[in-house]
Amino acid sequence: MQLPKQTAAIFEKLGRGQFICSNASNDEERRWYNVIEEYYDDLHEYFKAINFNLEKGNEYFYFTRNEAKADMERKIEVAYKWIDILDFFKTFETTFGAGYRFTPSDILVRVNVDATLKNKLESLKKYSKEDSYKASIEKIIDMLRRDNFIEKENEINDTYKVLTSFAYLEELILSINIPTEI
Repeated sequence: MQLPKQTAAIFEKLGRGQFICSNASNDEERRWYNVIEEYYDDLHEYFKAINFNLEKGNEYFYFTRNEAKADMERKIEVAYKWIDILDFFKTFETTFGAGYRFTPSDILVRVNVDATLKNKLESLKKYSKEDSYKASIEKIIDMLRRDNFIEKENEINDTYKVLTSFAYLEELILSINIPTEI
C-alpha cells in the first residue's frame, strides 16, 4: 500500500466532518482532491483500518463512520435541518447548486419581495436563533460555510460559491422515498 505525503492533511480536513471538493477555490484542496482520486483505493483501505470510511461523491470526498443506533435520532434531526435549509436556497434560486455564486444581499433583496421565501426564512430562525432577516441569512450561510458546502470566494464584494459537496445534501433529499399512500 502506497500512501501519499498529503495523507495527514487529508485526514485532518475530512476528520472534522468536512468535504474535499474538486471546485474549491483553495489550490491545495484541489490538489488533495486529485491526490485522493489517484490513491483512492490505498487511502480507502488505510482509513478503513482506523474505522473511517472514505466515500466518493460527485466531485467530492468525505468520511463516514459506523455508528450506534442511539446516534440515529441526532442524525435525523440534522437531516431535518439540512432539508429545511436546502428548501430555502432552492426556493431562492432553483439552480442553486455546485458552482452557483451569490451574496447575502442578493438573498435579502429576494426575501423582502417574496412572501414564500420570507416564510421559509422565518421557519429557519429555529436554527439561526437570530431576529433580523439579515442576521438569520448570515448565520445560515455561516452554517453552510462551516460544513464546507460553500466558501467565500471574494471578501471585497462578499461573494460565495457553492461547492460540489452541496450535491451531498441534494442526494440526501433525493434518497428519501416516501410511498404515495402515506
